[in-house]
Order: sequence, then C-alpha cells, then structure tokens
Amino acid sequence: MPAPETHAHSAVVAAEGHLIDSQLLNEIFDTVIEEGAAFEVLHFDIGRTNQDFSRLTLKVSTTSGPALAHLLEALIPLGCHVAVEQDARLRPAERDGCVPDDFYSTTNQRTQVRVGGTWVDVDRQRMDAVIVVEGRRATCRKLRDVRTGDRVVCGLDGLRVTPEFRDRDRADFAFMSNDVSSERRVEVSVARIARMMRDAKARGERIAFVAGPVVVHTGGGAYFAQLIRGGYVDVLLAGNALAVHDAEQALFGTSLGVDLEAGAPVHGGHRHHMRAINAINRAGGIRAAVEQRVLTTGVMVECVRAGVEYVLAGSIRDDGPIADTVTDIVEAQNRYAAALAGVGMVVVLSTMLHGIGVGNMLPAWVPVICVDINPAVVTKLADRGSSQTIGLVTDVGLFLHLLAAHLTTSAAVRPHEA
Repeated sequence: MPAPETHAHSAVVAAEGHLIDSQLLNEIFDTVIEEGAAFEVLHFDIGRTNQDFSRLTLKVSTTSGPALAHLLEALIPLGCHVAVEQDARLRPAERDGCVPDDFYSTTNQRTQVRVGGTWVDVDRQRMDAVIVVEGRRATCRKLRDVRTGDRVVCGLDGLRVTPEFRDRDRADFAFMSNDVSSERRVEVSVARIARMMRDAKARGERIAFVAGPVVVHTGGGAYFAQLIRGGYVDVLLAGNALAVHDAEQALFGTSLGVDLEAGAPVHGGHRHHMRAINAINRAGGIRAAVEQRVLTTGVMVECVRAGVEYVLAGSIRDDGPIADTVTDIVEAQNRYAAALAGVGMVVVLSTMLHGIGVGNMLPAWVPVICVDINPAVVTKLADRGSSQTIGLVTDVGLFLHLLAAHLTTSAAVRPHEA
C-alpha cells in the first residue's frame, strides 16, 4: 500500500520476532490503517524454523508530523522501532512528580533505551511509568517518584520494545494464553497450572498469590493452607478482608456469619468478623496473635509459620482494620511492588481490585493465572494490558481443592515447621 501524495510525512520502522505466529504482523498493518496512514513493505524476511525470527522493514506515511508521531507511538508496543538508531532524548524533570509533556509512557513489555550509543535494558519494567536514566542505567519510575533534575526519556527516539512472542511449540503457558473459557475441563487446566508451578519452583522462582476473601467464603482456605505448607506460596498479597474472614473462620467457624460446614447463617454471626478483628488487634497484630496462640489455624497462621511474605492493602470499605493492614494507599502500592520483585509466576484468586493493581505492576514475561467465577473479571485484567493473563472461570474453592491435590501429593519444596 504505497503512500499517496498527501502522505508527506514518513518514517522507516523495523521489527523482528515471531511476527506471524504472534499475529503481530497483522496488528502492525491494522494499526497503520486505523490511524489513517499508509505503509510500504521495504523488506520482509520470514523465519524458517521455530527459533528463527522474522524481520520487517516498513515505511509508514501520514498527512502531518503530529499524526506520524502518534502512529509511531502506537507501533512501539507492537515491537516496532525507528530504523535509524539514535540515542534516547533525555530531558530533566523541572519539579518533583512532574515531567516534560512529551515523556514516554511505558508498557509492561521488555524495553531498551539507547544511551551513549549503547542499548540499555530498562529495569523494574511495568506499565504506566516513565523511564529515568542515571548514568548507564535506565529504570521505570512512577510519576509520583520523579524528582527535580531526573533525566526522563522523552519522545520516541532511542526506544525498543520487545513483545512477548507466542512460540510455535510453546505448551503450558500457551494452552489458555490471553483466553477466557468456562467450558474447558477444569481438571485439565488445573493439572497444567500445577505443572507450571512445579517448573517455576524447580527453576528457583518465587510464586505470588493475590487472594480475595472468597478463598475463605468458598471453603478454599484449608486447601490454600496446604499449598503454603507445601512451599508453593512465597508471597501473599491481599486486602484486609481475607485476613479478617480467615481469622473469623479460625475463631468462630464462620465466614460472613455463615457456618461453612452447615452452609447456614449463625445467630449473632454478623458480629463475628468484628470480634475477630478485635481479638487480633488486642494481641498486637497477626504475628503476635499466632505467637500468643490466639490464632492457631488458618491461612495467615500458615503464612507466619512458613515465613511467607504478606502484604495487606487497605480500602475505603474496610472494617477495623486489622493492625497489619496498610492504610496508606501509596505505601501499600510500594510494598506490593517490592514483594513482587523477581517473582516468576502470579496466581490471582477472585479479587478484581487487587488483581488489576498487581497486573499493572508486573512485566509482561511473568505469567498471571486469574481464577474467578465471573469471566468479566478475567477479561478486565487482560483488557488493562496484562496480556500474559491466563483465565480460568471456575469456583475458587474447587480450584484450590484440585490444585492442592495435584501439588501436595508430591514432596514439598519447602519443609514446614510448626
């Protein structure tokens, strides 16, 4: 599709990778057309084997300079970069929490910037951040963390983004990648997820769980505790409610005032969660409650005993909250991000709020398993840009039951000491 005469502004971009298998080639062409631009394929070399990359050189043309800049910005997340290599444009931040208007807003894809003629990997990759360059190091930084004088990457020169490609022969992660279906056999899906978790632990990677109170409400707490004892939970990220209802079940046998064995409300049960909060806070927090044997069973007890790192982030609707809950939302975000550093896999259990928050913090190469009875929750997480999300639509209690059965029948990867 050669450029008509009205498309006087042009640039040459290049891309390489599994462009056909990952459908990126079509996305690149579609993006150009949707932007009202034109393209001309200057060179295209198709990879011949599973390991070979395809290589594309494309001339794109628009009717104006701003339109060209907008198009190039849209193509960068698809793996395109300006073919003529230049150093990234760095501009100083004029004041704290504020950057030049043409700052580059990051994606969660692998990113490099060109500094002093050398391509540098960007650290702490995440979406919706800026890139700050210090010497030969480039780092993603939240806007609120930018300080006066920080050198911020602006414009689109000297930037390379590498999407996560879908390999021809990739198995486990690809089996439901970027897909949501409640019709698949849950047992098959859980078996594959269990294999992914075993493989992650065999590689020495940490696994993080992001869990909502539905874990307790659906009777999944006991199975989750088995996973903790088995060494498959290294980080637990949740809100106040998970810890509250976990403690409520441990102290009173109820969750939201409902007897989980009988499945019926208990007289006066609506007060149980408040009494649980009071008991934990009187002890001085969760860890103290475990040490004083106020709490002797439950998910949080197992986390304390196994040394699992946990962060509870507060919200506007919290009762109490429990003393451990971080009520400063910025501090909670920072502690979540710190806990997620270097994790190799994340499992989100029926919590849209915290699941989306965590998805925003992760680089694209960390697989995310999202389990929820509501398919809209999984779809929303993927729509936010977390394209590495695997969606499994099922009851969380059933999922944990099946997962524990797969993983705790073999030797634990971390010995548990009571």
